[in-house]
This record gives sequence, C-alpha cells and structure tokens, in this order.
Amino acid sequence: MTTPAAQKPSGTVHRRSIAIFGGTFDPIHAGHIAVAQAAQRRFHLDAIHFIPSSRPPHKSQQELTPFIHRYTMVALACAEHPGFLPSLAEAPASPPHVFYSIDTVRKFRREHPDDHLFFIIGADQFLEFPTWKNYEQLLDSCDFIVASRPGFRLDALRLIVNALKGAEKELRRPLSEEEELQVLQRERKRRLEAAEAFRAGGREEQAVAEERELSVLQEFMPAPLREHEIEEIIDDVIAEVGATSIRDFGRVMAEVMHQCSGRADGSVVGQLVREKLA
Repeated sequence: MTTPAAQKPSGTVHRRSIAIFGGTFDPIHAGHIAVAQAAQRRFHLDAIHFIPSSRPPHKSQQELTPFIHRYTMVALACAEHPGFLPSLAEAPASPPHVFYSIDTVRKFRREHPDDHLFFIIGADQFLEFPTWKNYEQLLDSCDFIVASRPGFRLDALRLIVNALKGAEKELRRPLSEEEELQVLQRERKRRLEAAEAFRAGGREEQAVAEERELSVLQEFMPAPLREHEIEEIIDDVIAEVGATSIRDFGRVMAEVMHQCSGRADGSVVGQLVREKLA
C-alpha cells in the first residue's frame, strides 16, 4: 500500500528512486530485510537507506542497545544486498537530541533534491502516524510505502485512517491521542447501531457487512469498560473533586470522560453521572 502520490508518473526525466527505512533495529532481522527487498522490487528502488536511530522519540535510552552495536548489525545485514545502505543520519549528536522523522526527511531532501524519495513504514506504525511530529508536512514531503505483515488487516488500516482523517478535516487540526480514541469509539457505535437497524429491517446482508467493519475496528481499540467499571471511575472522580450536586456535572463528566476515553459511550457515562449526582 502506498500513499497516492507514489502512483504518479515520474515524467520523461529519469530520477533515482531512493527510500528511507528507519527504526531502532534492535536488532535488525530477516523481516526488515524482506520488507526492504519487496519494496525494492515493487518500486524499482535504486537505494534504500537503513537508518538506525540513536534517540527515537518513542523509546528511552535505557531500553536500547548502544547505537554503535545496532549500526554495526545494520551494516553487516546490508552488505549482502546491493542497494541497501547503512546510514548515520540519526547517529548520536552533540548536544544529544531526539530524532524526528520530519527532520530526517528534510535532510534527505536537501541532499537528494532531484531524487524520488520514499519512506518505508510498517502498517502498525502508520496507524499511529497522526501522533508523529509535523505529520501533515511529512506526508507532503515524500511518498510512503506501508508494509503489511502476516495477520495484519489492511482493511483495518484503511478504515481507521479514513475515520481519523475525516475528523481532522472537520476540526482543521491534528487530533490528540484522546480524540483519536473518541473518534474510533463513535465510529464503533455508529457501526453497531447500523447493524442493528439493518437486521431489524430484514436486511441481513447489510447487517453482516456492518458487523464485519465493526470487528475490524474492535481489533485496534481498547476493550469497552463494563458498567460497574465506569461506576467505580465516577465514584472516584466525585470523591476527588468534592462533587455534591448536579451543578458539578460538568466537572465530573470532563474528568470521567478523560479516564474512559475510547472505552465508554458518552451518553451512557452521562446518564450514570446524572444518577449519582441527583
């Protein structure tokens, strides 16, 4: 799967096609090489730059094998494959700093202004893409090759990305992680209600189709809270904020929804809060 721009014709002037393949590579393994080989064949890549990150934003230094060892493993793995190049683009710097993909892509853009630049990313990572720094600019900076893996549902990727992009278009800004869960929770509720309505109207085929989409969403969402779990959260919040009447509904509701984000329906939570404050 690629972003749409990757399918555009390149015109009459030949440009080299190069790809960035970043990660902790702790360690690099056969799966990484297989993904790179498949991308190289499918997109006729002239070079793939393997970039071990010395300080990725999502992991602490304590969790990682020292950079020099990870880079050495990458260099050894690349040695047997023409066009696979180990890169020091995210090597330790002074002063130390976190490496973000947008900065690395900009660096490659400066160094390879005439080349067609791709970014190889796993489907799991792509689902979290809206949380990345300047991700919208990153989408415009290069074409993405999204690599699936055995057992991963590409239909899930399309469904979830479409839901999140629709919400961001409405808000005209990136979503927070909490808002992403809320969007997916609303989408899950909508699919459930649609399936029930189709079944009640005798339209079994449409009901099954909605349930199929629902099952896809549920694979990538936290398990819904049971009613007694929601009530325990509400009780704790009421005690914490010192709520004594329905006038405190707004304060209680805001904190409860924050704690239940993506795991409970807002209307159900609201009803339980009202009952407890009545």
